[in-house]
Amino acid sequence: MSTPPLVSIVSISYNNARVTCEMLASLRRLTYPRVEVIVVDNASPTEDPAPIAEQYPEVRLLRSAQNLGFAGGNNLGLRAARGAYVLFLNNDTEVEPGLLEPLLAAFRAHPRAGIVSPKIVFHHSPGRLIQYAGCAGISPWTGRGRTIGSQEPDRGQHNGSYRTGLAHGACMLLPMAVIRQVGLMPEQYFLYYEEHDWCQMVQRAGYECHYVGSTTVYHKESVSVGRASALKTHYQYRNRLLYMRRNLRGLQFWVGALYFLLLAVPRHALRFGLSRQTDHLRALWRGLRWHLRPRNVHHNQFLAA
Repeated sequence: MSTPPLVSIVSISYNNARVTCEMLASLRRLTYPRVEVIVVDNASPTEDPAPIAEQYPEVRLLRSAQNLGFAGGNNLGLRAARGAYVLFLNNDTEVEPGLLEPLLAAFRAHPRAGIVSPKIVFHHSPGRLIQYAGCAGISPWTGRGRTIGSQEPDRGQHNGSYRTGLAHGACMLLPMAVIRQVGLMPEQYFLYYEEHDWCQMVQRAGYECHYVGSTTVYHKESVSVGRASALKTHYQYRNRLLYMRRNLRGLQFWVGALYFLLLAVPRHALRFGLSRQTDHLRALWRGLRWHLRPRNVHHNQFLAA
């Protein structure tokens, strides 16, 4: 029998070493025989990542001198990866032992597949509420996406596999050959929307995104930045417009941008104002002001051969 391809698993840790170790404990139970695990400590300001290396000596721990954001941290790990496939996995997840085999099988079944994601279920939810079972994509007219299965109890209704609009950044697998062709994850975003943009880059190169519902990842969600933090608000509003600037053209861009700026932004600004969430209101406006600075939003870095 031929040797199975090596899969590199890349995960970012920012403080919360305990959460990262819980993810690594689940990876130790993987049934796939050839993996390397790379953890990037994204310049954790208050926690020493040393316990990760002490408890999991098989893991390669990379320490970044500065916080590179989600895309930058993943790209740092990617540059060190040796696998034929790379699995990008959030540190606030836990995986099933049989995670990798169905994901790899999707590439054999669909030669044009360039990126695949499993079913993602909220870790702490009663009744196993689904977070992701595929995505219809982001509407070019509103800049909003529609996730399939969101908030539904998992009763096996999304156990199939099918082509989908977008993969999920909490867990996505790509062949290294596709990454070399498409380029690295775009770092302009820092947090949020970068995986959506990357999916568009993959699809523009002629590949497909696929959802594989026969395997599951359990997501604790937003452990590093907080579920309702002002930081999250800043990057979500900044990057929704950035995504439109990079991926939409002509009428679609102008309709989407006007919908966002004239309807979505005032509505949410009013909500933040009425609820006296001034930190979120300031974060929203900071995110929009970012776009007034001259910068090249189309710049992309490529993985050296």
